[in-house]
Amino acid sequence: MRKTFSFTLTSLLMTALIGCSSTPSAPASTGATGTPQPAKPTQTAQADTSKSKDPIKLRVAWWGGQSRHDYTLKMIDMYEKAHPNVKIEAEYAAFDDYWKKLVPQAAANDLPDVIQMSVAYISQFGDRGQLEDLGPYLQKGTIDKSSISDSYLKVGQYNGKQYQLTLGVNALAVAYDPQMIKDAGATLPSNNWTWDDLEAIGAKLKAKGKLVAANIDDRNYLSFYLRSNGGNLFRPDGTALGYTDTKLYTDYYTRLQRMYNNGYLLSLDKQAQKKGVPEDDELVLGNAGTTFTWSNLFSADSAIAKRPLEIAPPPGPNIDKGLFLQSSQGLSVSKNSKNKEEAISFVNFMINDIEANKIMKGERGVPISTKVQDAIKPLLSPADQKVVDYVAWAGTQTKSDNPIDPIGAVEVSKLLTDTSQQILYNKISPADASAKFFKDSNAILAKNKK
Repeated sequence: MRKTFSFTLTSLLMTALIGCSSTPSAPASTGATGTPQPAKPTQTAQADTSKSKDPIKLRVAWWGGQSRHDYTLKMIDMYEKAHPNVKIEAEYAAFDDYWKKLVPQAAANDLPDVIQMSVAYISQFGDRGQLEDLGPYLQKGTIDKSSISDSYLKVGQYNGKQYQLTLGVNALAVAYDPQMIKDAGATLPSNNWTWDDLEAIGAKLKAKGKLVAANIDDRNYLSFYLRSNGGNLFRPDGTALGYTDTKLYTDYYTRLQRMYNNGYLLSLDKQAQKKGVPEDDELVLGNAGTTFTWSNLFSADSAIAKRPLEIAPPPGPNIDKGLFLQSSQGLSVSKNSKNKEEAISFVNFMINDIEANKIMKGERGVPISTKVQDAIKPLLSPADQKVVDYVAWAGTQTKSDNPIDPIGAVEVSKLLTDTSQQILYNKISPADASAKFFKDSNAILAKNKK
């Protein structure tokens, strides 16, 4: 599983945003010059929408692995050739490093013009007036929404404002190595497998010197487990946790603690060394049978692993209740951008330009434009097609939307990480951790009450 955001800087995130979410190196910052030659721009890309021909510098920031960086730079090069007066400064990094860079930028009111934004942080940045409302640009057609469903627009909305446009939708998933699991004598994951099945696979893999997974993400998979059992992590109004039966938390972490103690998961000290990129995923490296992930990351895992991988939903029962479609990541525009029109033009390019999306090929999630979806289908690799098919299947299973993260979600997530680590270190029982998490989280979220 991708290492979740390192919450050691949570307090910095909160104070930084109020004032205007290992020490890593800063993200790379570079112009797009010198990147590999992209495909020729389409008619859409060639139409220079810039009102002024004066030189414009646009800062664009994103997170990801090396393959994402490479193809995004190709897309930027395409845009610059269609807009000769625009020079784009690219700022990119691995997930953790990206947010640590963004925190001081937010504090200094110096955010990039275009920001790859997670739904986990829309409320924090949006509530503090740091993101542009994209709604008016959609209404007047500056951003073309003619082939985009309203349901896809909703995933980037908060408090009536369109703070993000998703680059693609995805779903929680488990990528797995079928040959490794077969060789261990275990049963393969399926569309109706269970947590008990996962543990059984873990026991078989452990006997062969392999892990079942590096880890199982606290935030996303506890949320999935709660949804599977009729709850949610947050209430829709953001004023409390979305469940009242604390036994759900206890049961989930009792199982996770057992799997960790049995050696089915990577040790916490080794987990802490992970950068959260495909290149260092234990499944990709051949050390684990599965990785708990998001569907859009499957293609990169498959390409880097260079061996056949398959995709399945997270374990059940009640998988249909637990699954939901979410923005894999999207684009936001800084409220303080001095070049908003050009920033909006670039967002429209990333969302709607067909030739640009032929480069991206849905790596950031299944595209939200039906025109783009139709155009890239013939270009998809077998792994890409598995993702499209899986997300389509997940969409038929989804019972309800997942509430957008409220103010305080960052603090709650930090608390969840802290308590879960104490459980795995055997410093606190799952039941005591459940009571503490429930009490402290509700105290944080109660501040959202009007």
